Amino acid sequence: MLAAIPSAAVLGIEAFAVTVEVDAAPGLPGWTMVGLPSGSVREARERVGAALVNAGFTLPPRRWTINLSPADVRKEGTAFDLPVAIGVLVASGQLDAECVRDLVFVGELGLDGTLRPVRGALPVAQAARKGAARALVLPMANAAEAALLRDVRLAPAATLRALVDALRERRLPPAPPAAAPARDPSGADFAEVVGQVVAKRALEIAAAGRHNVFLVGPPGAGKTMLARRLPSILPPLDDDELLDVVAIHSVGGVLIAGVAPSRVPPFRAPHHTVSLAGLIGGGPGPRPGEVSLAHRGVLFLDELLELPRYVLDAMRQPLEDGRVVLARAAHAVAFPAGFLLVGAANPCPCGFDGDASGRCRCSAADILRYRGRMSGPLADRIDLHVPVGAVALADLGAMSREEPSTAIRARVLAAREAQRVRYRVLPGVRCNGDAPGRWLQLHAGLTTEARTLLGTAAERLKLSARAYHRTLRVARTVADLEGEDRVNPGAIADALMFRPVESPAP
Repeated sequence: MLAAIPSAAVLGIEAFAVTVEVDAAPGLPGWTMVGLPSGSVREARERVGAALVNAGFTLPPRRWTINLSPADVRKEGTAFDLPVAIGVLVASGQLDAECVRDLVFVGELGLDGTLRPVRGALPVAQAARKGAARALVLPMANAAEAALLRDVRLAPAATLRALVDALRERRLPPAPPAAAPARDPSGADFAEVVGQVVAKRALEIAAAGRHNVFLVGPPGAGKTMLARRLPSILPPLDDDELLDVVAIHSVGGVLIAGVAPSRVPPFRAPHHTVSLAGLIGGGPGPRPGEVSLAHRGVLFLDELLELPRYVLDAMRQPLEDGRVVLARAAHAVAFPAGFLLVGAANPCPCGFDGDASGRCRCSAADILRYRGRMSGPLADRIDLHVPVGAVALADLGAMSREEPSTAIRARVLAAREAQRVRYRVLPGVRCNGDAPGRWLQLHAGLTTEARTLLGTAAERLKLSARAYHRTLRVARTVADLEGEDRVNPGAIADALMFRPVESPAP
């Protein structure tokens, strides 16, 4: 007897329909799985066999053949356990085929028959919606992320036994209750940062216009402390942004099961020993890297100059295009990578170059070699180069009242709203940091004096065309924060203040 069970597989952050065909034929008992299954997919026969028996079903001694169609696309993951089990039950006559008509099944099975979460539940739900499925049957732990699509009928189940009992009664498991929203565990606030007025201002500009930042200062100056508070002043994710972020995090396996995804922009801070594949993406599948997991949020690279230069330079294309394309022999996968980069580094190998104490013993050659780990093209893509000096101990002991994140965030939200109105005519552009440079030259509202100052400074500082346009974007953000319709010379001067005077070594 033959059974055909609809399912889905994930490629990149998109899902495509897969039909799991199960054939039970007389002959020597055994399992054959075809359709380009990976190792984890082939192991489903062991999990499914044990789960069926332990859930109270029988596994007839047949020659089982499972085909995953389309057969010319490689299948990864454990999401085919459930459709294979349902197919075995239908093919063996233990479940009526009418009970599973127009249902899509995904889920991993434990040996005791429990349903365990899988990667990519949200993309699968999107594929089920496109295919006009009656409902998506999935593990209970994946219901919170899939429920973001309100027009998809979900049928979450905790165990194989409970699911089959419901199907036999011609009913679907009930829709999941609303999951508890995730909370920001850090509670970080800019009110905790003493001093650092220039650095705080730079991060406010970065948050308002989505500009990249590079913080340079001695150890203990507060670079990491500042960077980790940046999400507290960013606007919350809207519905479309939330779907983008959750889809990437679901495929990347970083979502917390059973918890509603948070609207707080993601903050990713990989260690400086991160590999090229870990940063950009790759591996089996392939899977998204840190630049994609930080999409719509912040990618913080502490000790940035300790990363190998070839790893750093791999970010140049994502910083420019807002996405990563991983080309493989069989296919190419594109991951979104619209992140705000925040880098932090010491000014020299020992960390104390320029310190008033005179503790630095690094030679000029050592300092030049150390700073040369960031290439000129990458430095050109960073809008705000910010010196972060050490805070005086007397200031740390003083009970000064610093501006809280809520006050800064209010200004950022007002600036973002002005940008939203401005870029309604440009599809895909939301912030000044994404705006085309040529368009800004014509529509940014530069005064004659501001245009003259920018042109003169570009000549004297030998700015590249990219740096020229990035300076213009930062100036437009400064004007937005001040509530100005026009970009005046003061905004240009503020933007130029954060450009590096000396270009890094090529």
